[in-house]
Amino acid sequence: MENTATAFMRLVTIMDELREKCPWDKKQTIESLRHLTIEETYELTDAISANDWNGIKEELGDLLLHIVFYAKIGNEKNEFTLQEVINGVCEKLIVRHPHVYGDVTVSGEEEVKQNWEKIKLKEGKKSVLGGVPKSLPSMVKAIRLQEKSKQVGFEWEHASQVWNKVEEEIKELQEAVSTGQVSDMEDELGDVFFSLVNYARFLEIDAEHALEKTNKKFIHRFTEMEKEATAQQKFLQDMTLEEMDALWNQIKAKLASGL
Repeated sequence: MENTATAFMRLVTIMDELREKCPWDKKQTIESLRHLTIEETYELTDAISANDWNGIKEELGDLLLHIVFYAKIGNEKNEFTLQEVINGVCEKLIVRHPHVYGDVTVSGEEEVKQNWEKIKLKEGKKSVLGGVPKSLPSMVKAIRLQEKSKQVGFEWEHASQVWNKVEEEIKELQEAVSTGQVSDMEDELGDVFFSLVNYARFLEIDAEHALEKTNKKFIHRFTEMEKEATAQQKFLQDMTLEEMDALWNQIKAKLASGL
């Protein structure tokens, strides 16, 4: 049976051949691959959200191809080799897991995370927030910022405290709305979102995943509403809001009953 190392080297060999013989692969740069890598990452998250294991397997392969591709270009430019990429992450994992590869004792996963951040600061990181990519989607970034700051103790103790903060931020948003100042409303709305993300963490809910489920639910219900309107020989743009709301509730009840 083919082992993992053999399969990996097969991919490396194919990448070498494509880089030499394929016109498209030959012209690619790290810049031209960047948006494709982002797209592949989102396709993986879609597969994960759908619990589509075949899709996850396929998208992981695509991402692995991109990693090998970047390493190939890095090697061509004498910047780094694939071996250096692999050994680099291996060394990082060993250093940052002293409870596995050293004599450090931890009580659980939270202490592991705290030690991870402490080690990163010792390695030269100036802030525990420094490892959060600037280009992350805002909601994912909020989650990561909160998780990072938690590791130094900047965290509420109870979910009820976080909810109180949500209510406080909503009140401040309402006050900003009453002034009509757009910049103030934007600031306060951002604070509401940030506090809701924090509350989701305390409920052990992935806020990004929860919102994406709602997006998909809305798309499904809305497209069903369009179909129903067409079946009634109507167009949504010609219907009143009350008529569309009634149709929406009809679709919602139909889907809830499993019909």
